[in-house]
Parts: sequence; structure tokens; C-alpha cells
Amino acid sequence: MNDLLAWVLKAWRPVLEILILAVGIYQAFVFLRGTRGAPIVTGFLGVLLALTLSSRLLDLQVLSLLLNQFFAVLAVAIVVLFQPEIRRMLAQVGTLPVATNAQREREKIEVICETVDRLAPVRIGALIALEQDIQLSEVVESGITVDCEATPEMLETIFFPNNAIHDGGVIIKGNRILRAACIFPLAQRDDLQRSMGTRHRAAIGLTEETDAVVVVVSEETGQLSYAHRGQLTRNVSVENLRSFLTQVLVRRTSQRPWMQRLWPKASTPRES
Repeated sequence: MNDLLAWVLKAWRPVLEILILAVGIYQAFVFLRGTRGAPIVTGFLGVLLALTLSSRLLDLQVLSLLLNQFFAVLAVAIVVLFQPEIRRMLAQVGTLPVATNAQREREKIEVICETVDRLAPVRIGALIALEQDIQLSEVVESGITVDCEATPEMLETIFFPNNAIHDGGVIIKGNRILRAACIFPLAQRDDLQRSMGTRHRAAIGLTEETDAVVVVVSEETGQLSYAHRGQLTRNVSVENLRSFLTQVLVRRTSQRPWMQRLWPKASTPRES
């Protein structure tokens, strides 16, 4: 018994270090997966591993010296290369979820669902961003200030094809429309279909850098889609959309909010 206790007291620090490293590496891959930084990470690690092995096996002293100097500035290089992904990761981990009015969120969900249910059959395109903890003004600088109550009639008016501000995205916070005719950052990932339209790429791009949920109505097909955490789910029904929005907006502050933030579902639907 004493031997077991001594072993536990001796081994708990290495176990803790391994656990911390494992969680950190896992979180880094979860946040980078499917983003513009993912191919860079793969190429960066591949080149670094090849150079390190070559210098060790062939005893290349100059190369080893250069690599040692490079490791000293590695932290700065990572910040420069992966600034958008690091900002999104720190923003999600560092923001505490606040208690929201569940009834207000449900009313907002019904407004969104009723709006897209009207727009989809007549193939009127729409791009609606629902702001959460991260302020979208940090990413979206364009657009026209509206600041009015979010209603299906107002959203229909904004996205009506003959309207001067229909071509762009709308930002909704709480139960109010903040801005319209916004230009969202476009996703530049190589794994996206070439035929994907600008609205869908903008939805992915905005959710790569923020925690917003973006709802899209395709002007060509009338299909509904939603994007969250850089992942796009296409061709969903109004009921599917309502269920997803309820899960994200209403239930996000219920049980174990910190666990949900630290361990996002690895099986989040990808763009199809």
C-alpha cells in the first residue's frame, strides 16, 4: 500500500502534464480543422519534421543551429500565421455565457423560421447572421445601420430583390436588426465546392471568425442552409433549422456550459 501511494505521489505530475498537453493539442486541431489554417499546419509540421530528422540523422550542424534559432521565434510565427484562428479560439474560450431570456430567443427563432419559410418558395435570397457573445462589428465593418425590431415583414422588405439594400447580409442581435447590406468575410478554404455561391461562402467565413449562427436562403434553388463554427449544413427543412437554432440559442446556457465550450462536438455536420 505504501509503495502504491509513493508511486501515485511520484507519477501524478507527469500524468497531469500529459493530460494538459493532450487537451491543448486536441483543442488546437478542433479549432483549426476545416479552416484556412489547416493546410498550413500540415505543411508547416511536415517541413519542420523533415528538416529536424535530416539534421539529426546526417549531423548537419549548421541546419541544427538554424532550427534552434527558429524555435526561439516560433511563438511569434504561429501568432502571425494563425491570427484569425487563434482569435476565434480565445474568444470562444474566454467569453462566459450569460443567462439569456429563453422566451425571447424562441421568439427570435420563430421570426427567422417564418421569414425563410416565406422567402424559400419564391426563391428570394437571404443571409441572416445571429450575433451571440462575439460582436460582429469587430469583423463586419460595412453595412447600413437599421436598428429596428426583427419581424418577418421587415426582413422580407430588406431582402426583396428591388430593395436597394437587399444584396448583403443582415445582423440580428437579440430581437433587433442592427445592420443590413453587410459584406461578410468570404471563406477561402480549398475543400469547398467550386460551385458554392457567395452567400454560402460568406456564411462559412463569418462563422470561422465568430460564434455567430448564419442562416442562408439560396436565390437559385430556394434551399435553406445554416452555418456555425465554420461548418455549413445545406438543404435543411424549416423544422431542422428550428431544431438547430433552439439547440444553439436556447440550450447553450443550460447544463455544463464550460464543458460544451471546451469540448465542441467533433461530429459537427460539414458542408455537403
